[in-house]
Amino acid sequence: MRRNGAKKSGFSIKGAIGFFALMAVVIQIAVMVYDYIIQRTTDKGLIAILILVIVVALAVACTVVDIIRRKIMVDRPVNKILEATERITAGDFSVSLTPMHAYGKYDEYDEIMENLNTMVAALGKSEILKNDFISNVSHELKTPLTVIQNYATLLQEKDLDEESRRRYAKTLFDASRRLTNLITNILKLNKLENQEIKPEWETFDLTEALTQTVLGYEELIESKRLRLECDLDEIVIRSAPGYLDLVWNNLLSNAIKFTEAGGTVGVTLKRQEKNAVLTVSDTGCGISPEVGARIFEKFYQGDTSHSGEGNGLGLALVKKVIDILGGEISVRSEVGKGSTFTVILRGVQNEK
Repeated sequence: MRRNGAKKSGFSIKGAIGFFALMAVVIQIAVMVYDYIIQRTTDKGLIAILILVIVVALAVACTVVDIIRRKIMVDRPVNKILEATERITAGDFSVSLTPMHAYGKYDEYDEIMENLNTMVAALGKSEILKNDFISNVSHELKTPLTVIQNYATLLQEKDLDEESRRRYAKTLFDASRRLTNLITNILKLNKLENQEIKPEWETFDLTEALTQTVLGYEELIESKRLRLECDLDEIVIRSAPGYLDLVWNNLLSNAIKFTEAGGTVGVTLKRQEKNAVLTVSDTGCGISPEVGARIFEKFYQGDTSHSGEGNGLGLALVKKVIDILGGEISVRSEVGKGSTFTVILRGVQNEK
């Protein structure tokens, strides 16, 4: 992207004027020397030799001036850029180039340097995210695999009583399910980020779809003795129901998971002009502003006390889905008082 003040082409007015002035001076000197020579001798051979010497001398002078110009205006910035690209190729993303001219007077080399700085910053951030991703995946895989290995060893004991056997088997099942969910979410997120799966757009009853999702959690809500409050407008929308199922399920399951017995989970769906606004709230533990700023990052878990119940990919999936659908998601929360997630979706159709 071209920055303000950068030249729009390779043509330089100052360069052209400088070159014109240099050639004018050279020609003027040549004419003056020629006049001086012919006024003092009529020997054509000597005149030719002297003119040749003068032309060679002027050519050498022009060459030296051009070499100096190239050293300052071309070679120096090109060498800086080449050195930077070599470091980037070697994996050094701490490279930062300083433009040769003041902002507003950038030439093409300055533009290349600024673009390289932007690219390196993006590459450095991607490298950090990649390393964090690999580290987190390794950690998340290691935990259930260790559980599976340990309890599988315990199940091989010959004198193990039936109650312990059932308990160990359940632990194995839970660990394997967590491992399966982790791998499934990683694959989903990878496909979404690489656009390997496309949303299937259709017009459908958003209110009915959301109601069915909420009903699917009715038993879990009752088992935790939670209060459910729903306020849903009748809304028809053009979107991707399969994608939105992932959003609703993640937000609802999180609200239920982080709300203690006797608390309240609320779901509202309201129409605002051509937008549908969904809120999923709870009276759970809440999150701090620092956690809220990172809550949609991959593998980030604000409440580590529930880390065994998830893998930190749910909200990252939700954010990616909302981005793909062209919507918005935000969170408002206070520690000890609960959280409210707000989703804004476009594409609301006429009233039913």
